[in-house]
Amino acid sequence: MNIDYLSLTKSEVKRLSPYVPGKPIEELERETGIPAHNIIKLASNESPLPANPRVVAAIQQELARIARYPDGSGFNLKHKLSDRFGVSTAQITLGNGSNDLLIMIAQAFLCDGRNAVFSQHAFSVYASATIAAGAEAREVPALDWGHDLDGILNAIDEDTRVVFVANPNNPTGTWFDKTAFESFLAGVPDSTIIVLDEAYIEYADDPSMPNGLDYLDQYPNLIVCRSLCKAYGLAGLRIGYAASSPQIAEILSRVRQPFNVNSLALAAAAAALDDDVYLEMGRQVNRQGLQQIRDGLKQLGLSWIPSRTNFVTVDFSYPAYPIYEALLAKGIIVRPLVGYGMPNHLRISVGLPSENTRLLTALDEVLGGEDLS
Repeated sequence: MNIDYLSLTKSEVKRLSPYVPGKPIEELERETGIPAHNIIKLASNESPLPANPRVVAAIQQELARIARYPDGSGFNLKHKLSDRFGVSTAQITLGNGSNDLLIMIAQAFLCDGRNAVFSQHAFSVYASATIAAGAEAREVPALDWGHDLDGILNAIDEDTRVVFVANPNNPTGTWFDKTAFESFLAGVPDSTIIVLDEAYIEYADDPSMPNGLDYLDQYPNLIVCRSLCKAYGLAGLRIGYAASSPQIAEILSRVRQPFNVNSLALAAAAAALDDDVYLEMGRQVNRQGLQQIRDGLKQLGLSWIPSRTNFVTVDFSYPAYPIYEALLAKGIIVRPLVGYGMPNHLRISVGLPSENTRLLTALDEVLGGEDLS
């Protein structure tokens, strides 16, 4: 007897679709026969630098202990974060990437009869975590591809328990400044949890932008989520953290899975936080790469959304998926944004200078018509 097991799930699961990540290099190798060493991946906003040697050494040292569970409290890493960012260890929650933290927040504060508010063209996990928790997902139309903070405020009602905002935003790269954020904070009711997603904050080289951690004392309903996967080069280990009031951190610990951060990630993150040279090297490569890509796009007559991240979202003014496929055929992986309601756009992560050059050359060839049917 054949059973449709989807019919056995709760209604919220039926509304969800699996998350689709950027295509792995190994998958494109299998599909096309292009050797992995000839493929470049500019799809997932990873650091293009080689792994930090200090991180690799910390992992190698930790390998001898992998038969044991990791420190479930993350004591050492929390103290590293506390010393670096000036928040107490009681305010810190560790996650298997910032994605894990977003899901914890939804589990803790959302359910049937409540709602979460977020922007159009924002990270897809805001919606999926909300729906999985049984709550209503309220999407506010974007303003110039970015957050309409006034519109978000207007969408909040007495049943709104969570507001998700990202600065800078993925996948558009847009941002808001301190003045706009402070006005927004003042307008959100105390009973609504404000989640400020700062996964790309290390790349935001702009003093007019707010640092979410500066507002924690004044706004106990604020949670700042950050990733150590991007600028710190730890994407393969999945590690992030949230900073909040101690009470909210304690609430999140109730839904956090035991040992949700593995021992290798804990050791690697602690080592990465001690290496400002590697971090600044990555920022410098990103600054130069952003400029290189923008200059190349301008020469190609293309427009893009201004970005304070490690990616550029390019507007082709017509469906971009054929361009994505043509680039795949050349061994270059970028990110289509059809699922984000942006079918005319491709998101391109900043690579090393040689990778950026190869991308721009391939784009020139593709747009010349030789690879489009």
